Amino acid sequence: MANRPEPQNGNLGIQQVVISIVLLVLVFGMLVVPMIQDRTATQTVPYSTFKSRIEEGAIREVTLADRMISGPLNSAEGDVTGLSAVLPAQNDPGLLPLLEEMDVPVTAVNSGDGSIISMLLPWVFLLGFYIWLMRRFRSGQAGLPSGMENLMSGRFLKPAKQPRKITFDDVAGQDTAKREVFELVEFLRDPERFARVGAEVPHGVLLMGPPGTGKTLLARALAGEADVPFFSTTGSEFIEVFVGVGAGRVRKMFEAARAAAPAIIFIDELDSIGRTRGTGLGGGHDEREQTLNQILAELDGFSGKEAVVVLAATNRPDVLDPALLRPGRFDRHVTLNLPDKAARRAILDIHAKDLPLSKEVDLDEVAAGTPGFSGADLKNLLNEAAITAARTSAREIRPSDIDEARDKVMMGTVRTLAIQPEERHRLAVHEAGHTAVAHFLPDADPLYKVTIIPRGQALGGTHMLPENERHTLPEPYLRAQLTTLLGGRAAEQVVMGSLSSGADDDIKRATALARSMVARWGMDDTLGPMDLRESDDHPFLGQSIARPRNFSDATAGQVDAAVQSLLKASEAQAIDILTEHKTRVQALAAALIAQETLDADAIRSCLDNGNVTHLPERTKPT
Repeated sequence: MANRPEPQNGNLGIQQVVISIVLLVLVFGMLVVPMIQDRTATQTVPYSTFKSRIEEGAIREVTLADRMISGPLNSAEGDVTGLSAVLPAQNDPGLLPLLEEMDVPVTAVNSGDGSIISMLLPWVFLLGFYIWLMRRFRSGQAGLPSGMENLMSGRFLKPAKQPRKITFDDVAGQDTAKREVFELVEFLRDPERFARVGAEVPHGVLLMGPPGTGKTLLARALAGEADVPFFSTTGSEFIEVFVGVGAGRVRKMFEAARAAAPAIIFIDELDSIGRTRGTGLGGGHDEREQTLNQILAELDGFSGKEAVVVLAATNRPDVLDPALLRPGRFDRHVTLNLPDKAARRAILDIHAKDLPLSKEVDLDEVAAGTPGFSGADLKNLLNEAAITAARTSAREIRPSDIDEARDKVMMGTVRTLAIQPEERHRLAVHEAGHTAVAHFLPDADPLYKVTIIPRGQALGGTHMLPENERHTLPEPYLRAQLTTLLGGRAAEQVVMGSLSSGADDDIKRATALARSMVARWGMDDTLGPMDLRESDDHPFLGQSIARPRNFSDATAGQVDAAVQSLLKASEAQAIDILTEHKTRVQALAAALIAQETLDADAIRSCLDNGNVTHLPERTKPT
């Protein structure tokens, strides 16, 4: 095993100051305070005065030491409860007879050894406490109570003791990722089989993907399939104020995993401690960097025979330190993507198997209507549908419950707003413009529904669902997207003769899409296939703060001109479509004002025939 570097205790001086203050308080409490109290209670007087008080019968008993005599008074005299005096060097032969005559009890003590021990004992105790405390700080365990041992070594879970063991059957829609990690199960079940032929399974596996795609679930399923101890923690649990604490926790967890091997260590949100080094304000003494250094050292310290697999999850692989990603550390990268339609259906089957779904619910239709949803989103969708059904005291989850839950997840909860008739009319015209342009453009996605019911931050919305999953975006499709985005603004101009601020988000999205078409995908004849995007790096990661733009100002001006030309052409196309079908757009806007929400059939009825007489009754969302 490689030697582990000791953490650099850059803040050790602060720790020592704190400990010194604590020790001074203890010294004051243990030594100074009793001395003050003793001085206020016992008064030192001349020997002759002490002897005369004995003759008066004021002394109840005396204690004789080598050169001192002391004793308490029979009755306190103000704050004085006792007297003491120094014995004369010539000795007083009449002292003991006087004490016997006054019947005063005498206690003799050997103050030589006892006084030394009583003086040194508190200091020995304080010195031992100081050494113990400093060792705790240096090992990264300072200030932790005994009940936090689980935090030091991660949350230790034995899969066999869980109420329901999680396996690969509980992970749907990530078949490729499951295949990549399945061989780790064989390694953990029978590590000797791999060792006999000299094979070493990667000890570091990095799970990457958007939030909610099942990275943590896949790690737990791997532990459940292999039936081995599972050490789970998050990157933020290693971070503390004092430098070295996180590094100590890393050592503790890896030592526990080695002792329990074969085992799995899972570190969630690795990017919280694994960001690129050398950019923090703390420099080399930063706690996060020291924790990362310790993780790197522990990964290098694995031998080929140690059956310990380290899994880590992140949705920001671009910010990780390169040392984490090199061969020998996290050298296997498993990507979990957002599920396609078939994968969404498989995920829905898992989450819906214990739910009372109505026979009218078609999970294939639900899967088709949720493009871009992650596994966590789909689980939340069904849960919101169940809540909606329970709110109406229904015994089953109906298609309308799922439809309402989908709108709530995508756009937010319905808002109650007092919209003026003129503003409501403009809103209906705006959404009718989006819908009409998408309907008459052959390359646009099919329409699903249009609504003017305010939800979340939106006053309305036009929903389109792709017929097939798209992995590349052709130029005709992107131009149709641009024209559809600008259709609402064009409808206001064609139907109402004026513009409003309602197209703010449409313009923002259209501009971003047009700039990507020009600067990233080379869809401009003048500029051609040239990467003209601005850096996506974060300057605080130390990657782009000193890197100049790799194209000239003149080229940047050409990009702006190409984006502007593309947006104007798309807007002109939208105006032409809406002008040609103005009457039908007005009919669709009138239907929206009356019904608030129109499905695909009602949209086609309006735009193909201009017919609004047979529309279904308006239904209010629950």
